[in-house]
Amino acid sequence: MNLSLFRRMAVASFALNALNAAGASSAPSTAVERGAYLAKAADCAGCHTAAKNGAPYAGGLEMNSPFGTIVSSNITPDKRHGIGSYSYDEFARALREGVARDGKRLYPAMPYPSFVKITDDDMRALYAYMMQGVPPVATTPPPSRVPFPFNQRWALAAWDWLFAPSGTFTPIAGRDAGWNRGAYLVQSLGHCGSCHTPRGAAYQERGYDESSKEYLAGGINDNWYALNLRGDPGSGLGRISRDDIAAFLKTGHGGGMVTFGSMVQTVEDSLQYLSDDDLRDMATYLKTLPATGAADGQFLADATRALKTRAPDAPPAIGAAVYASFCAECHQPRGEGVANAFPKLAGNPSIISEDTTSLIRLLVEGGNSPATQHGPPRQSMPAFATTLNDLQIAQVLTFIRASWGNDARPVTTNDVASLRRQLHK
Repeated sequence: MNLSLFRRMAVASFALNALNAAGASSAPSTAVERGAYLAKAADCAGCHTAAKNGAPYAGGLEMNSPFGTIVSSNITPDKRHGIGSYSYDEFARALREGVARDGKRLYPAMPYPSFVKITDDDMRALYAYMMQGVPPVATTPPPSRVPFPFNQRWALAAWDWLFAPSGTFTPIAGRDAGWNRGAYLVQSLGHCGSCHTPRGAAYQERGYDESSKEYLAGGINDNWYALNLRGDPGSGLGRISRDDIAAFLKTGHGGGMVTFGSMVQTVEDSLQYLSDDDLRDMATYLKTLPATGAADGQFLADATRALKTRAPDAPPAIGAAVYASFCAECHQPRGEGVANAFPKLAGNPSIISEDTTSLIRLLVEGGNSPATQHGPPRQSMPAFATTLNDLQIAQVLTFIRASWGNDARPVTTNDVASLRRQLHK
């Protein structure tokens, strides 16, 4: 989902006003204040706010899925167009089970498989905020555009029975309070698995907590590849420190990495407003997830770079020339990047990842870093769709993925052409 600048400004302004009303405290004193904080953690406005300056929480955002276009609903407390007539139990059922007040089943684009873990206290605080802290908006979003047979929502009852977990979060004995807090935020309100966990044939997440080796192992959503958040030393977080992960969540910058794609909006609309303690706890939890052990790209230390055997040992001349002409000014001649501005390319997990979807899309469409309260200024990357052809994009990415200690598979011209067809670019 690519959201407009106007829409991001509206959501960010609403989030900032809500935090100011709550005293910007990491421990709000009332249920409404606490609910405002929890709504930021869950990024409710991020999905329930339409592009082009839509009213926060009034719905209308279009979300692409393999089954059609799903349009988010109005969750303001308007009694006719929103959720103003919901009782607490009806509200909790919608979030935990994906069933609306009228019995209609919700598509799992609404992350109820994660929200089921929200504790009763937090659920009541969220309800208090949504009913008392959000202005009602009297608009009805357009319907979702989902073709037959996927528009038969009654069938979702079987999907829920087969795949949706049950039960609120239970702290793990033997783990300290910080780890459990981080696990709770990642698994429930943060619903990180919705993007970062691979999906099965029925579009179900292949895991919902650390008991699954596929949980947070990376996944593709709307033609973006969400990074592997496990301990893999190449394409995961194995070489990234806890403090760098926490900084990345807060500002979109950390450990030489810069966020991109739909994660930019997640940082802007949600994560930047979380307390430093909560962000550190989330990072602590992520650092305990073991590596997947899957074959993937690597980053070779200086002493072992000479031992690299993966082809191509000598990057193609076309790729080197394209890099020197279009990339080196920002990312530097040896891929070291510029701190708090442009990401490093040497050893960057997103560069080394086996899945190259995001890399290709970034070169085709360009992108920008997030604009946050405490992070560096926004920087932009230009689109090269009309500047570079498929061969040049494939060759420069192959050059980057085989240089400066990076050791990842080549990118083919077919890889680039295939994604450009999907993007219609």
